[in-house]
Amino acid sequence: MPLPDAQHAGHHAPRDAAPPEATEHTGPVAGTGLPAPRPAHRLPYYEDVTPGSGCRPPRAWYARSDARRMSLHGAWRFRLSPTARCADTSFARPDFDDADWADLRVPGHWVLAGHGAPAYTNTRYPFPVDPPRLPDENPTGDHRRAFDLPAGWEPGPALLRFDGVESCARVWLNGRELGHFKGSRLPHEFEVGHLLRERRNVLAVRVHQWSSGSYLEDQDQWWLPGVFRDVTLHQRPPGSVLDHFVHASYDHRTGRGTLRVDCAPAGRVTVPALGLDLATGESATVPVTPWTAETPHLYDAELRTPGERVPLRVGFRTVRVEDGLLKVNGRRVLFRGVNRHEFDPRYGRAVGPEAMRRDLLLMKRHNVNAVRTSHYPPHPAFLDLCDELGLWVVDECDLETHGFKQQGWRDNPVDDDAWTPALLDRARRMVERDKNHPSVIMWSLGNECGTGRGLSAMAAWMRERDPSRPLHYEGDPACADTDVYSRMYADHAEVARIGRREEEPLADPAADARRRALPFLLCEYAHAMGNGPGGLSEYQRLFETYERCQGGFVWEWIDHGLRQRTGRGELFHAYGGDFGEELHDGNFVCDGLVFPDRTPSPGLAEFKKVVEPVRIGAADEQGDGVPGAVLVTNLHDFTDLSHLAFRWSYEAGGEVLAEGPLDLPPLAPGASAVVALPPEPAGRYGREARWTVRAVLAGDTAWGAAGHEVAWGQLPATPTPRRTVSRPLVPSATPRRGEGNLILLGPGAFDATTGVLRYLHGCRLAGPRLDVWRAPTDNDEGAPWQPGPHRAEQWRRIGLHRMRHRVESVERGRDALVVRTRVAPAGTDLALGTDYHWSADNERLRLEVSVRPYGDWPCPLPRLGLRMGLCASFATARWYGGGPGEAYPDTRAAARTGLWTMPVEALQTPYVRPQENGARADVRWVELARGDGSGLRAEGEPAFWFSARRWTSEQLDAARHTTDLVPGDHVWLHLDHALHGIGSASCGPGVLPQYELTAAPARFAVILHPLR
Repeated sequence: MPLPDAQHAGHHAPRDAAPPEATEHTGPVAGTGLPAPRPAHRLPYYEDVTPGSGCRPPRAWYARSDARRMSLHGAWRFRLSPTARCADTSFARPDFDDADWADLRVPGHWVLAGHGAPAYTNTRYPFPVDPPRLPDENPTGDHRRAFDLPAGWEPGPALLRFDGVESCARVWLNGRELGHFKGSRLPHEFEVGHLLRERRNVLAVRVHQWSSGSYLEDQDQWWLPGVFRDVTLHQRPPGSVLDHFVHASYDHRTGRGTLRVDCAPAGRVTVPALGLDLATGESATVPVTPWTAETPHLYDAELRTPGERVPLRVGFRTVRVEDGLLKVNGRRVLFRGVNRHEFDPRYGRAVGPEAMRRDLLLMKRHNVNAVRTSHYPPHPAFLDLCDELGLWVVDECDLETHGFKQQGWRDNPVDDDAWTPALLDRARRMVERDKNHPSVIMWSLGNECGTGRGLSAMAAWMRERDPSRPLHYEGDPACADTDVYSRMYADHAEVARIGRREEEPLADPAADARRRALPFLLCEYAHAMGNGPGGLSEYQRLFETYERCQGGFVWEWIDHGLRQRTGRGELFHAYGGDFGEELHDGNFVCDGLVFPDRTPSPGLAEFKKVVEPVRIGAADEQGDGVPGAVLVTNLHDFTDLSHLAFRWSYEAGGEVLAEGPLDLPPLAPGASAVVALPPEPAGRYGREARWTVRAVLAGDTAWGAAGHEVAWGQLPATPTPRRTVSRPLVPSATPRRGEGNLILLGPGAFDATTGVLRYLHGCRLAGPRLDVWRAPTDNDEGAPWQPGPHRAEQWRRIGLHRMRHRVESVERGRDALVVRTRVAPAGTDLALGTDYHWSADNERLRLEVSVRPYGDWPCPLPRLGLRMGLCASFATARWYGGGPGEAYPDTRAAARTGLWTMPVEALQTPYVRPQENGARADVRWVELARGDGSGLRAEGEPAFWFSARRWTSEQLDAARHTTDLVPGDHVWLHLDHALHGIGSASCGPGVLPQYELTAAPARFAVILHPLR
């Protein structure tokens, strides 16, 4: 498609335009066909609904060319005013004295540099909703930057470029006003060549925290005003590139790609590897290697015009919706995606190239293959990295008006023609900037804006400008302007119905038929807030079962905790409310798969395992009846398995007895093979044994080194009677009275009144006794806008956080001590009858616990198990079972059976808001030891869950930040028979029924003995 006239494609004003306050926008808005509104009375420029004035038309971004550039990063001079009604613009004069101003890092946010404070809201606007007006309390930052031109800078045309300013900027250079703009996460350029001086240029920028644009940017994130992306000066020699559009399609049937580059002015394009030398606007079709997220093949090319040489990286691929599916290069793709806000715990949205690359390397290494740029276009360099490393990208416009939902969408800007020019400007600036990235396979109109004519206008313009990419938008259930059916947080049952194309019909039969024919994706699911998300495995099986369900994007990538220190210098991460905000939404801003410092959470480890692109399992699980063999399935969309190497190991009791390579055929995408394992080696000695098969990178890639593990599976070896204890305990000790108020039984000493174990071989203990409470997770707490029941609310209502223990009897038998108790909360007749049956030999104690619920329990239990306090000197845990990281009933896919050791401190997961964490699954035995090796061993009948921490569940529940957790004089050991699942109810569905811990009769046992 030819490029639009670059001189008439955007909003711009003559050089001597009137000051923005005095400008009335009454003429047609270029490229829209719509009249700009004439307000009933004149509004200041930061409140009018126009996108701005004086800016050049948007154009494609490119990282470099032979035209010179100058970065204006660094220390700027800064002054903050409490209001936007600052008529004084004298600071823009070059001779203005700013000696008493502060220094401010640019790119950056002034509220993170001690000038004011950040604020977090999810959907509510932090100012009165009176569009497009704002309150007088509108912090305004004046910025100044003096600079000299570098040696050799040629006089002539030049552009001043801002890649991101929140939320409205007015700009002067050397005392001459250039204009103003809104659209915080979008680029804006001004022509400045005629104003530049060789020495001491002065750039002045006034930035308002709030503007009419803020009504379009209600995007569930910190409100962080400032100049937070690059500010650069670009030399534009005569004949340099005004704009260019790379069209590089791929025909999967012929293996040939077609290249055409439109450019103004005309020039030539060369692609040496393909032998191409084309005039711009000319097409050529040649055999190519296509670009995909799995094989991100890019061809180096060069665009030459009379005034500039621009390096290009061309990826050939074709995106279509056909046969009810979203296809790339003729094949259905499955999104293993994440939503990504731009965030740094110290610098907010001023994210540098190192952090961008680190994000993408972490994604690739955890099997993420797609990113939705929620809810605005990212820094353009991020898309270059996506092209290079290989990720599918849904590029989302800088648009969300979610706060209007609270008033029934009344006055929603996307359904008001007066705002349509601003919406179109945002669409244009995204598409024109990012149109040459092969990684971008869909445009998204924005997020949570309801519906309206403005969205339809955006969609129509995008389709006309770039028909090669489908459109996404979740907020319209009728899908009137989209090419895919997108939902947020649909539960598993609904996803299954949609997968069968049996969803609830729309009222309009034609619209219903159209939507039912569209591919489906979850643009947000599996809310990764705190401990979780649960239910990932079940979602993934639906995506693999129903062709229509093409995956989704976990919400979200990173916790937005801002790095702070306490008065004692302790580091923590702050969330909503920590800065004294009038309105805030607490820690809802911390809902990522990585912590603020980009440390992967257990949720990311779980996601990696669940979505791994190779499935490894026992062959006989599929009914093939092939013992001693492994079934390997290639779940890639495009590539065979030749880039992977497979290795097996054989372990008994956690000890590796043998290992070696496993030869596989080069399986095509979707293909499976049953591969024989070697004969079982000797040395098992009756221990539980298993095979582990790993798929690792066979060689170095751009994102991972050879040997990086991509997928794994474990298979049981030849079955033997499974024992969870080293040897059964045969009762041989008799309870007897000891000194004081003690009963002695084998190595244990019990309180004669309560029956509670006090000493084990002289080591003082607290407990064990029945425990049902956990510090509620964010998912237990649930989202306030969701229908109940919220589990944490139910648990607290019936008093599970304040259970009381009544001893009914302490009975000494010939070979056992039996303690009968009633465990119950105040204010209700609900209770758990609990019997502790103790027996012993000379070295070990065996405790069998039987539990009987009484009453009509209205909700599941958080946990069912034992809690006991150990000496604080117990510092190291060693166990055989699931590890190395935490796991819960519906988050245990990544738990690998083995022998693990780590310090007690390392067992904790430092969620930004403290909550239940650190459980290990399917544990056969665990040892807690001091530095000298002495300690305690617990073995389960059956296997159990264990956690150990230096604070109680009650202390964990009371903490708001990690710095509130102070180690005490005990290590609290939990040996749990069962745990309630995690779910995703902090914003999504709750715990699936099979993972709920129903109050029901239970019996379990542990054997305790000392380590010496």
